[in-house]
Amino acid sequence: MTTNPADLNNQGKKAFAAQKYSEAAEYFRQAAQGFTEGRAGLLAAEASNNMSVALLQAGKAQEALQAANGTDTIFAGAKDVKKQAMALGNQAAALEALNRYDEAIEKYEQSADLFGSVNEGDLRATVIKSAAAIKLKTGKITESAFKMIGSLEAKKTPTFFERILKFLFRFIK
Repeated sequence: MTTNPADLNNQGKKAFAAQKYSEAAEYFRQAAQGFTEGRAGLLAAEASNNMSVALLQAGKAQEALQAANGTDTIFAGAKDVKKQAMALGNQAAALEALNRYDEAIEKYEQSADLFGSVNEGDLRATVIKSAAAIKLKTGKITESAFKMIGSLEAKKTPTFFERILKFLFRFIK
């Protein structure tokens, strides 16, 4: 068995692709630990985010949140805005799975703002839709509609159906 963090990270990706989420999470945990010990903070943060996604897929939302917490600040310190936004999105997804909806919406909105600042329109649209879905689920229908409009406006290449929705939503504004 290898102890090289990069190899462990790759094994985690393979396990994730094979839908072996608990196994993938363990590989990512070992990789993150190895990167941390080797002072490769960005790689450790990335492995922690990968672990978070795998844990969430394995139904372990609390552990997923713990894995992702703090990684956004590491990416912010490195001025990697896209990964910072992804880390916030991972935290939001875990919070949503824990039914901590207000916190999840806040993280999704922070993520959307960051994706917007680096012209990642499709990723921005994805997190805006996630926030809108929570608002719809929690009965905030008007806010949900406005979030959905925002996600459609953020999308670089909307589908035919999304273009129709965008046209119809113009009358709501």
